[in-house]
Amino acid sequence: MAAARGVVRRLHEKIFYRPLLDAVAQLAPGEIRLSPKAAGQRLEALGYADPAAALRHLEALASGVTRKAAIQRTLLPVLLGWFADSADPDAGLLGFRKVSDALGKTPWYLRLLRDEGAAAENLARVLSAGRLAPDLLLRAPEAVALLGDPEGLKPRGRAHLEQEVLAAVGRADGAEAAVAAARGVRRRELFRTAAGDIIGSYGTEESPAEEDPGALVDRVGNALTDLTAATLAGALRAAVRERWGDTLPTRFAVIGMGRFGGHELSYGSDADVLFVHEPREGADEQEAARAANTVVAEMRRLLQLPTSDPPLLIDADLRPEGKSGPMVRTLPSYAAYYRRWSLVWESQALLRAEPMAGDVDLGRRFVELVDPLRYPKAGLGDDAVREIRRLKARMESERMPRGADPTLHAKLGRGGLSDVEWTVQLVQMRHGSQVPGLRTTRTREALAAAVAADLVTADDAAVLDEAWVLATRVRNAVMLVRGRPGDTFPSDGRELGAVARYLGYEAGHVGDMLDDYRRTTRRARAVAEELFYGG
Repeated sequence: MAAARGVVRRLHEKIFYRPLLDAVAQLAPGEIRLSPKAAGQRLEALGYADPAAALRHLEALASGVTRKAAIQRTLLPVLLGWFADSADPDAGLLGFRKVSDALGKTPWYLRLLRDEGAAAENLARVLSAGRLAPDLLLRAPEAVALLGDPEGLKPRGRAHLEQEVLAAVGRADGAEAAVAAARGVRRRELFRTAAGDIIGSYGTEESPAEEDPGALVDRVGNALTDLTAATLAGALRAAVRERWGDTLPTRFAVIGMGRFGGHELSYGSDADVLFVHEPREGADEQEAARAANTVVAEMRRLLQLPTSDPPLLIDADLRPEGKSGPMVRTLPSYAAYYRRWSLVWESQALLRAEPMAGDVDLGRRFVELVDPLRYPKAGLGDDAVREIRRLKARMESERMPRGADPTLHAKLGRGGLSDVEWTVQLVQMRHGSQVPGLRTTRTREALAAAVAADLVTADDAAVLDEAWVLATRVRNAVMLVRGRPGDTFPSDGRELGAVARYLGYEAGHVGDMLDDYRRTTRRARAVAEELFYGG
């Protein structure tokens, strides 16, 4: 099969793509080439929406007598085929021109594409799959080298990332330069993760698309979580070093919440966190509190400074008393609040609390503090269950965007992320104190533990898991394609087609994708209603 595909590819190059280059290259007198009109018609037939612009790009890339032009004339027939196989050939060709303009005089770049078989196809897939990955690449085009390394697209672990980030922070002169270095690492790793996700989803001639969507989702979620944790550790180190040197007058920890704490971040996610501090022995408590608040404010400022790298937004709205509450508290302050004022939704939110940066021991003790709230020994009383059900119904009615199709909203819609997560979290709060496997911040792990404990049937869990993975992939696809987050399918036809390709559908099968999404989430809604409202 691979050999047959190779023969077909070479025929396409010879019959369809090589004449396009001849149309724009400077040929010897008497040699025949396509007219500009014929070349434009051929490009249009191959899926290019702006054939005139495509011809200009080809001319810029292929004309001339330089070594660069000669190598690009060799590469372009193959690349044009891969671009034409995507949902947006125009974007792929334009992106290739921009990358080549930036790196064309760098000897290793064209050698990489010419000599490393997978690199050129990987680049073509990444450039034509949407806006996010090309935008990240064009901010630092040398990251294209990752595409030629078989290990280059595998996410690196948190320990490795944190070591690199902290070393970069340590070498920098000043807090702003330090966090700029950390954000540079983050941008490169975002590209690594996005490129690996795209290639794993699309597949290549040598490597088919990954068969297990859940594995892709887990890999992306873990990679983005590790990267965010390492970036926060770097920002914390930079903020402390700038004013206090190596020792802050209070111990300080960052607790991940929401999708961050659950290792389920998507490309467009903010970092949901809580901040906790503990004055060092002999330190003045007011001075320690001021220091902790200064560190929080500085971390947020540094991570949002306008630069060429994407910002990392810190969201602390899940803290006690919400936006009106203190930004950072001590352990005794958290304990007093939760003992006296805590509401059931706060206990539910704490199901995803996990230390992510800062003082390890303080983070561990925070988890020990909140475990009895999120996994109550007596389970949940009837009043608490009714309150959770009421809150979910209220959230759906108030937060669903006006005009949104509830059958296609990945977060709040029928059978979407909220349906699955609230169902799983209700099981965790009811049974977590007796079932150790449920004491996890990760939705899929908790669902598997519920099956192992005979709290959910394997069939019901499979339905919920499939819907959760699909909705998560839709959110990731929207960000990859549009370059900005969203919970609904794009309305633009080309963007919708790109989402479909990411999800494994061939060209022309957008309708099948939407039908399958509705079918999958409809089944999940039925299971969620039975488990969430029926028990």
